[in-house]
Amino acid sequence: MAAGQSRSSNQLVVPQASQALDQLKYEVAQELGIQIPQDGYMGYMATRDTGAIGGHITRRLVQIAEQQLSGGQFAR
Repeated sequence: MAAGQSRSSNQLVVPQASQALDQLKYEVAQELGIQIPQDGYMGYMATRDTGAIGGHITRRLVQIAEQQLSGGQFAR
């Protein structure tokens, strides 16, 4: 499987955000010292590592949303 591709059946609400979310995944993994395989397939990674990446991504997305809301920038 090529980098940036996913076997997930989840549908993005904003499909254009796919590239930004992939970039965020790699940034978070690097910050945590977790090496993502070159082919992008995470099936052989430890569940603990993939969960840590997902948890940190969620925290970061919530933080971004809170900042936008506090600045008066929110979708209606």
